[in-house]
Amino acid sequence: MSSKLKVAVIGAGYWGPNLIRNFSACPLTEVAAICDANPQRLEAIARNYGHIRGVASLDELLEMPLDAVAIATPVSTHFPIASRCLEAGLHVLVEKPLAGTVKESQALVELASARERILMVDHTYLFNNAVRRVKALIDDGELGDLYYVDSIRINLGLFQRDINVIWDLAPHDLSIVDYILGGDARSISAWGCGHAEQDVEDMAYVNVDYGDRLMANFHVNWLSPVKIRQMIFAGSRKSLVFNELNSTEPIKVYDRGIELGEGTAERSRLLVGYRTGDVWSPYIDPGEALQAVVSHFATCIRDGERPVSDGELGLRVVRMLEAASRSIKAQGGRVVLGGGVMGSGANGYGDARAERSGQRDQGRAGRPAGTRRDHALLR
Repeated sequence: MSSKLKVAVIGAGYWGPNLIRNFSACPLTEVAAICDANPQRLEAIARNYGHIRGVASLDELLEMPLDAVAIATPVSTHFPIASRCLEAGLHVLVEKPLAGTVKESQALVELASARERILMVDHTYLFNNAVRRVKALIDDGELGDLYYVDSIRINLGLFQRDINVIWDLAPHDLSIVDYILGGDARSISAWGCGHAEQDVEDMAYVNVDYGDRLMANFHVNWLSPVKIRQMIFAGSRKSLVFNELNSTEPIKVYDRGIELGEGTAERSRLLVGYRTGDVWSPYIDPGEALQAVVSHFATCIRDGERPVSDGELGLRVVRMLEAASRSIKAQGGRVVLGGGVMGSGANGYGDARAERSGQRDQGRAGRPAGTRRDHALLR
């Protein structure tokens, strides 16, 4: 393509202005329109981007000559908006999570394939240089065999009414682990509760079984008095800590761990030695992850490539989110991805027999607690 891609941004609230700024700065794209049902938001955007046309409805937007859209609206509107745009022949970048249910996510993936359009989910962390370095270190065997992942993403909220804390915060870390491991989870269990609103969980703990004795724990919370963004990847050789809030040394690799006796007798007596070695931090190019997102989206459209955060990855994340919500309703009952709830209560783990490869559960059509539909943009 010799000319720039004409992109429209749908939704000018919290995340929309960031997309507008990055698409405007990307040499492969130009922002042709901004769509939002709120006239005050359009007026605010016009102060900095007066040359960009503002429209109040999706109908009006789809009458314009466009190549692609970026959707930054409430989760409950992702499916109706994205499906209309795909049906209109447009490539689609949609804010995480892909949709409000597995059924809707699957439908979007199938529609994009049928229309031969790019469907990409804005899982921004997959384009973070630190996260990419973590993947490279693990792929190169620097950590050995992974034992567990421990993730904490907590702060004193941005409270939301249409989704709970799992659907808001957990997609970040679930997508990171999916990207790094490159395989499906087997089962999931979650506990959570709401304090500001009883029906909307504002804190939760999620446990995921990835098979091969690899477990991952995710703590997400809108109530914490401190902000923590940290992931630990522990392996048989070394361990790694990714601290997003440490701008100078976001990654630290620890040559620390345990060593078991080599002989059968030593192992039977559980003779464990402790290894303490060096700690090092690789240099990470700061870069802006969202600029990498929009550039990758444009490149995939231009070259017909498959996005890193394609609809299939987005579907896997939504499958885990929906299963986690089911588990909470079952008091922590373990949900086999591809099956049902295995028991109930805090000890209801059950038997996660599902294989890691090829799990494609269609899921139930239930939405996360508190979900509401707002189709103002669809009129």
